[in-house]
Amino acid sequence: MTDSAPRRVRVRAPELIGKGGWLNTGGKQYSLADLRGRILVLDFWTFCCVNCRHVLDELRALEQKHRDTLVVIGVHSPKFVHETEHEAVADAVERYGVEHPVLDDPELATWKQYAVRAWPTLVVVDPEGYVVAQHAGEGHVHAIERLVTELEAEHAAKGTLRRGGGPYVAPQPEPTDLRFPGRAVVLPSGNLLVSDTTRHQLVELAADGETVVRRIGQGSRGSTDSTWVRSRFNEPQGLALLPDGSVVVADTVSHCVRRFDPESGRTTTLAGTGFQWMRGDDTSGPAREVNLSSPWDVAWWEGKVWIAMAGIHQLWTYDPAEGTVRVAAGTANEGLVDGPAAEAWFAQPSGLAATPDRLWVADSETSALRWLDRDGVVHTAVGTGLFDFGHRDGPAGQALLQHPLGVTALADGSVAVSDTYNHALRRYDPATDEVTTLATDLREPSGAVLVGDDIVVVESARHRLTRLRLPAEAAGAGAGAHRTQCAPTEVAPGRLRLDVTFPAPAGQKLDTRYGPSTRLLVSATPPELLLTGAGAGADLSRTLELNPAVPEGVLHVSATAASCDDDSSVEYPACHVHRQDWDVPLILTESGADRLPLVQAGLGA
Repeated sequence: MTDSAPRRVRVRAPELIGKGGWLNTGGKQYSLADLRGRILVLDFWTFCCVNCRHVLDELRALEQKHRDTLVVIGVHSPKFVHETEHEAVADAVERYGVEHPVLDDPELATWKQYAVRAWPTLVVVDPEGYVVAQHAGEGHVHAIERLVTELEAEHAAKGTLRRGGGPYVAPQPEPTDLRFPGRAVVLPSGNLLVSDTTRHQLVELAADGETVVRRIGQGSRGSTDSTWVRSRFNEPQGLALLPDGSVVVADTVSHCVRRFDPESGRTTTLAGTGFQWMRGDDTSGPAREVNLSSPWDVAWWEGKVWIAMAGIHQLWTYDPAEGTVRVAAGTANEGLVDGPAAEAWFAQPSGLAATPDRLWVADSETSALRWLDRDGVVHTAVGTGLFDFGHRDGPAGQALLQHPLGVTALADGSVAVSDTYNHALRRYDPATDEVTTLATDLREPSGAVLVGDDIVVVESARHRLTRLRLPAEAAGAGAGAHRTQCAPTEVAPGRLRLDVTFPAPAGQKLDTRYGPSTRLLVSATPPELLLTGAGAGADLSRTLELNPAVPEGVLHVSATAASCDDDSSVEYPACHVHRQDWDVPLILTESGADRLPLVQAGLGA
């Protein structure tokens, strides 16, 4: 290292191992030795995770700017059983426009070697094969970009930097009318409008659900309001018909809610600025002046547009009369907590359906079906938490779903659930409090819409709409139950030291102008797991007391830190808020650890 090079901790990077092999490399398998001389950013992600998808979008500009020195490698590390399937990973890579190599690691071998504990986590490896930084959560790309610039200069001077084209090989596009569609609605004309998510378009189909009438949008990423030919979308998902016959669109990656008028063919923006909502941003106000975060679905209920804000685990509303948006339910903490809307916790709400007295919610990360009543209280019909899922029919208290993305109100007061990772259409009947299976062998159903006596299912991973007759005979299904693939951490009962590592990124300093710059929130499922240590505080280290009478559970940790650019010549430096949530499964054993380190940024101790 030269005298002028920054002094930083370096740890030899473990090998990249994944039983599923490599994607986006033209069939070539890679080792760290093959990539020596390049700066690597390893992105540990799983395709169910909306925060992981935020990071995919953050990385695009970094990859483009440093394309001759930097190689981003996605290390797919599954949570749900469905995510261990190689075909599903390959679908997700195409679905979300991942334009870098991806290592499919279904057994979490590389995840464990790098001691990763959260989705997403970014690890930086220098050209000599040493880990030099690790960041958990989203919003760290500005710090990584600074580090990459430093590493380029340092290793160019040492002669250890290798420039040139990377290992990414684009797959051949498939000639299908739809590509990973998200939702469908019936237009007043009787035609169907479908969000063609991966191609960034809306597609109008004839009533047969197959014949293409027109495509709305240019088919490239963007957020352009214009005619049906010139408008642009960015991975649109949810659709809802408004009373005036127009369609409201959850334009997910543009962080906007749009409106499409089938009569004029024009698209306009109702809500959102195009920038992602970050902690500290406004939570209400003029709709075009407030940031949103990955709106995934929309529904018309009680005179407002309700928005499933998957990116921050909340429900918002858009009031067309006032032109305003506001948070309607959820604290932005991730989990399953019922009660008054302002106190409830959601986990990536992704599907909405309205009935006169209820707003139904497919809460995907808790594999739950939830509902909001007209008094503003959140209830859970099916589901128990972040780490229990499967395919089990029967009484709702024992039934299991696996990452549902859609819910559809049926005429008899029951609802059909697009049980996405079980490849099934399920039904919940409030009158009997029972869950049954309507159909199986539906490849990643993401939504459904009623058409007369039929239900038309959006088979996202088969790139088509499938028409089923209602009512249908219940299909047989196994009573399987699963827990997350994330291996539980063995800890000793009694005192447990929790340490969250967050040094300010290079070129920044912790922002203490208005008090402590950090906040730590700790809770547990079940709550009895924690005898002491639950609650909020400023210190990122805390001693917990684990209940020896509770053999296992999940520790929920949320860390927030604020930093500002450290440049005395700038009167108003840019400031940044960093947040990461961990849900750490614990097993209590006498031989377990008495310290739990979680790395939000840096390398930890």
